Amino acid sequence: MSVTPSRVPVTVLTGFLGSGKTTLLNRILSEKHGKRIAVIENEFGEIGVDSELVIGAEEELFETNNGCICCTVRGDLIRILGQLMKRRDRFDYILIETTGMADPGPVAQTFFLDDDLKNQFALDAIVTMVDAKHFEQHVDELNEPAEQVAFADVVLLNKVDLVEPAALERIERRIRGINGTAKIVRTQNAAVPIEHVLNVGAFDLQRALTVDGSFLEPEYPFEWGGAYQLAAGDYLLKTAGEHDHHAHDHHDHDHDHEHEHDHDHEGHEHDDLSLVVLPLSAATPAELAAAVEPAVRAFAEPAVVIECHGALEQIPAHYAIDISHHGADFKFKVAKAGAYALFCEHDPAEFGLALAGQKPAAERKFASHHHEDDIISIGISDPRPLDPAKLNQWMDYLLKTRGQDIFRMKGVLNVKGEDRRQVFHGVHMMFDSQAERRWGAGPRENRLLFIGRGLDRAELEAGFESAVAR
Repeated sequence: MSVTPSRVPVTVLTGFLGSGKTTLLNRILSEKHGKRIAVIENEFGEIGVDSELVIGAEEELFETNNGCICCTVRGDLIRILGQLMKRRDRFDYILIETTGMADPGPVAQTFFLDDDLKNQFALDAIVTMVDAKHFEQHVDELNEPAEQVAFADVVLLNKVDLVEPAALERIERRIRGINGTAKIVRTQNAAVPIEHVLNVGAFDLQRALTVDGSFLEPEYPFEWGGAYQLAAGDYLLKTAGEHDHHAHDHHDHDHDHEHEHDHDHEGHEHDDLSLVVLPLSAATPAELAAAVEPAVRAFAEPAVVIECHGALEQIPAHYAIDISHHGADFKFKVAKAGAYALFCEHDPAEFGLALAGQKPAAERKFASHHHEDDIISIGISDPRPLDPAKLNQWMDYLLKTRGQDIFRMKGVLNVKGEDRRQVFHGVHMMFDSQAERRWGAGPRENRLLFIGRGLDRAELEAGFESAVAR
């Protein structure tokens, strides 16, 4: 969301205990970054700022020698904000840190409460710090880490030096499964350029689309499709073996073996991978796109199970290939030269799965349909103008009935009779909307994103449909 100069941009920093928030705050309070920041901290004593940094105190306000103002939130946040605004000329940004177990929602919701707050402050981003070393353990055992990621506009994946590269890729996939549009920044010792945290304009949906352009798509039973031009003959479809190398490492304890295996399969319930093979008239992006719906129907058919080292001989067909063995491979038989499409249940990169010696002439990734802890991202894209009264009715109903389940929502609306883009965002049951820049000569399109627990795409699409101007 664009922030007018009169409104102070606010960043809410969250993250599980031990993720590195204190280290990041120490950097912000001590480094010469040239930014004037008001830092609001739940328990100021936790920061451990060197005493010489504090050069003056006025009630709960402390000013450091790099232009930052610090405050505690032992009192009420709104009262603290009121005190800060009396010193408005001393800072340009506000950063609020929440305690490690805290849901950032209530803090973020503060900035939707009344017109005075909306006029003075603009919620710029929710930044979540993740401890790469312990995230998988925490997200399996507790609700808070997944919820904190679900709220995020930016995820700082910290302590990356303590984790192997393959594990980092796996952790990022888990984060994407929770929140498909957050920007992920890898960090070590919480060292991150300050512009990744402050004034990032995270409510710009176009930016979210550059992170993952597929989140506005409907969900498909596959995550990847590729088009190949093949001569007649036998080909080898094989895994790189790296995926199962981790799963079959020898561990001292059976529990460790099972735990690592579960993570490598990223929640996959079994070791069979669904794969659909279809003939194409040409190996082009357009023909691959035209094959999407036939592939959806093929995935609904019973799968032919192929054991490791078995052969895929039928085209078209729906297969379930056994990839549980290290370096699993399969014979892919092509009776007639031509173009063929492969659609894969999961991204084949997860398993190092590839058609040996062949590169797809066209490929496409689809929105992931595997979600952590039932938290999902659902996007809607539609050019039709919306009726403002019906839109309000839908939003009122949605917030009353599903507000607790919706961690974040944001988007751009094409409202009938309005020549400016209507930008909205919300946290739980709090909602804010304002007219932004003019549409201009380009196409007008509604783009909405909802991130929450147990959300129903059909229900959200029906609600949107009810708001379309007739």
